[in-house]
Amino acid sequence: MALAPEHREARASRMLHPSPDRTSPTVSTPDFVGRDREMAALRDALARPPAIVLIEGEAGIGKSRLLREWLAAPDQRTALVSVCPPLRESLTLGPIVDAFRGIDRPVSRSGLTDLAGALRPLFPEWSSDLPPALPPLDDAKAARHRLFRALDELLRALHVDVLVLEDAHWADEVTLEFLLFLTSRQQSDGPSLVISYRPEEVHAGSLLLRLTSRLPAGVTQLRIALAPLPPADTAALMSSMLDRNPISQEFTTFMHERTGGVPLALEESVRLMCDRADLVFRNGQWVRLKLRELQVPPTVRDSTRERVSRLSPTAQQVLRAAATLADRSSVATIAATAGLSPDACRAAIAEAADAGVLDADDRGQWRFRHVLAATAVYEAIPMTDRRHVHLLAGRALESIHPLPVARLARHFREAGETQSWARYAEQSAELAMASGDHTKAVDLLVDLLSSGELPPTDRARVARIAGVAALGRREPVDEVYHRVIRTLRAALQTPGLSARQQAEIRNPLGRLLITVGEAQAALTELEQAVANLDHDPVEAARAMTYLGWAYAGPWPASTHRRWLDRAAELTAEFDSPAERLNLAGNRAAALLMLGEEEAWDVIADLPIDGETSAERLDVARIHANVGTGALIWGRYAEAEKHLTVAMRLAEAEQASRLRYNVQLEQANLAWLTGRWEGLAERSTALADADRDRPAHYLGSIRLAARLAAAAGRRRAAEEQFRLVLEESARLGAADDTMEAAAALARLWLTDGNSSRALQVTDEPMDTVRRKGIWVWATDLVPARIEAHLAAGDLTAATRLADQFARGLRGRTAPAPRAALTACHALLLTAAGDHARAASAYDRAARAWSALPRPYDAMLARERQAEALIAHGQIEQGRQLLAAQYEHLFRLGARGDADRVAQRLREHGAEVPRLWRGGRRGYGDQLSPRELDVVQLVVAGKTNREISRILAKSPATVDQQLRAAMRKLKVTSRTALAVKAVEAGVFAEEDSLDAPS
Repeated sequence: MALAPEHREARASRMLHPSPDRTSPTVSTPDFVGRDREMAALRDALARPPAIVLIEGEAGIGKSRLLREWLAAPDQRTALVSVCPPLRESLTLGPIVDAFRGIDRPVSRSGLTDLAGALRPLFPEWSSDLPPALPPLDDAKAARHRLFRALDELLRALHVDVLVLEDAHWADEVTLEFLLFLTSRQQSDGPSLVISYRPEEVHAGSLLLRLTSRLPAGVTQLRIALAPLPPADTAALMSSMLDRNPISQEFTTFMHERTGGVPLALEESVRLMCDRADLVFRNGQWVRLKLRELQVPPTVRDSTRERVSRLSPTAQQVLRAAATLADRSSVATIAATAGLSPDACRAAIAEAADAGVLDADDRGQWRFRHVLAATAVYEAIPMTDRRHVHLLAGRALESIHPLPVARLARHFREAGETQSWARYAEQSAELAMASGDHTKAVDLLVDLLSSGELPPTDRARVARIAGVAALGRREPVDEVYHRVIRTLRAALQTPGLSARQQAEIRNPLGRLLITVGEAQAALTELEQAVANLDHDPVEAARAMTYLGWAYAGPWPASTHRRWLDRAAELTAEFDSPAERLNLAGNRAAALLMLGEEEAWDVIADLPIDGETSAERLDVARIHANVGTGALIWGRYAEAEKHLTVAMRLAEAEQASRLRYNVQLEQANLAWLTGRWEGLAERSTALADADRDRPAHYLGSIRLAARLAAAAGRRRAAEEQFRLVLEESARLGAADDTMEAAAALARLWLTDGNSSRALQVTDEPMDTVRRKGIWVWATDLVPARIEAHLAAGDLTAATRLADQFARGLRGRTAPAPRAALTACHALLLTAAGDHARAASAYDRAARAWSALPRPYDAMLARERQAEALIAHGQIEQGRQLLAAQYEHLFRLGARGDADRVAQRLREHGAEVPRLWRGGRRGYGDQLSPRELDVVQLVVAGKTNREISRILAKSPATVDQQLRAAMRKLKVTSRTALAVKAVEAGVFAEEDSLDAPS
């Protein structure tokens, strides 16, 4: 930073001019170097409030120094500053509370409203000045929102201009939610935000990444990314520390290479070299002694340890205590942790502060100047001593009120004091769940279960709470879920657990297994749990409802129905409307999966919103499940309505896992109803969104396989459908095997391999018969019947069609019924009754169209055309075939369109020349867009590379490539390239100016 003239003169007058070969230079605090542009940008942004400034950079890069320099400016407005501590379990809202505790005037003078009574738990020291406490709220999210409003009111009442939060990568989720809340309410009189963080420690799903998105109009935004200092600034920083004399080029290069230009590493390394007398002033500049080679570290770890070792034993003892405490702490707390008297501790702190290792805030709270230095000191503590230091830290912190339970849990954990660790871990987990941070609660409790030696009763209780906390998470399936499942399974092996305790663990375990896709294992756990949940009828009913879902297991529909009826009997006794809604809604969705008509009566009365966050999530889940069931039935308008409700609520509640579920079902609906545009990209995005959850991932692969099969990409479709079938069977998700098996059967029937088609449908067909749930068989039964007919077994095909008809009796399921009509048409075709077969295919096509399910309607019309031709109505059949060619082409089913085109040629008909509606056609000439694709094929590019180069979807590239091959009458990419070059088609490019 450039100095004003008077400052330059003052510093020059104090400069010491060392004599030749002088060692032991006077070491000063480094100047603020190399950040003029960033400082100007920061000042400019904050001069246009409200503003949000993000300062990012690695550890030691100078984020805190930039903020300190800005805060020290004479024109600085009112600012509250806080630093997020590097706790393994960060304290909920702790940084925000610490910021407010830094105010220097009584809160009673600020004119707060009654809303500020919500602040009493956070600021017990202000109890005499705050309004009376507000009545508690049952809904944790509502309570949090009220607290946020109260904190915002306090900010405005204190006329805070800027709220500064350092090291936000360590902030808890609730603190980040409060910052997002502030940004959503920023107005001309609202505070600006300045937030610093290390980008490498911000995980992909962090709320921190959303702070600059969707901001209200008029908010100034600035992102400052601090980079390492270049060599020139490296030299300037070192010179400012070493009497302002020049630094040799060799020394500068050495330091820049070893430290990477990180200011903290530079500063600490210079101090260490001075302590060791490794520097000498020679020929007017500072140089490094050659005789004593110093391995300057890229971080401050080694330099910090060596500097600390030069302090007195008492100061080192204090530093070990401060490093163990990690957060800012009072002299009394540090003294108790170090095992020193307050006077001795105070003197040692002064020594460490003089050495530039510790610093204090305006409340007399001490900590290391740099976290890296604290880490270096902590790691140097012998393992045999760490337990004792942590024990002393825990006991010291027990005298603080309110108790810092997260910190206490950490210290007693490291001290090996399991009883105290468990007590504080449970309290911290309860606070985390109350604030909506279920992941933090899970981490605390799973850590306790995995590492602590708990008595069986305590272990059972903690395991149950951990399972419940995990069920409350809204994140996609990740390692956290799998770790909880492993931990609960291990907890079940604890000797001495009662049947009731085991049931209370198996209940959440079973539901978590459903979440991660282990359907059969889930039913096993839930069935064992139900037998011993009599003491908790709500949980018993919930477990029974899950057992009523027919997605897995060998049970027939009647068994699942009995579980649902038992749950309904219990539900009738519940007083809670929320519990009744939850169980009734889940029952309705389960009945849909069973193909029970009565489900629709319950569904008609479902609410579309809830009063609390928990109710809204329940309503969203119920509507999502109903939407899935409606897809199976073929009631697509109903499906769209319920999925829309589910998506609205899932987005409002930021329930990402549920949102991904709904997005997948909406993509399935788009496929079924013929809205294929962009589906390939959606399937890829969905696969990447929740890859750790098998059911979701396989659902996205199934969508991609459908598109591949329709496009004629046979190999890809077969591989993807096989993956879906095998993995769904392995996971016990019986309903997910149906479509994949049917699709594979249809692919193999095109090869004339009826035995293989029958084999792949054997197990899914047995499942349908065993369970008696025929609404699942929409795709399976027609494929199975066609395989029987191809094998010459008309009797088996007829028997299966009759079973299908009986299974659908009394059920208004449009999709299975349309499939049944198609089955009858197949039987008539096999019997040679082509006239009646054509009529049956016509009825099937009309039934499919009414859903609407246009792709299946087109395929039925194709078969109708073949029946008409076989019956002698050749011209009518040709016209119908030509129409289906056009429809399939426009839909994007290019593989099917090619098949129909071949059939048209076989029947002596012309294949229509098609182009995209609303755009000019080119006949047998290549369009400009097709020319672009062909040119890249000639250059040897793959379809994926062409897609990236031309910024087109893979489906579009494939379509344009096929069109070019058709126009040039070739069947391979190689032949296309040769024919294009030989024909000189690129010479036509300039004359064709309209888009394809």
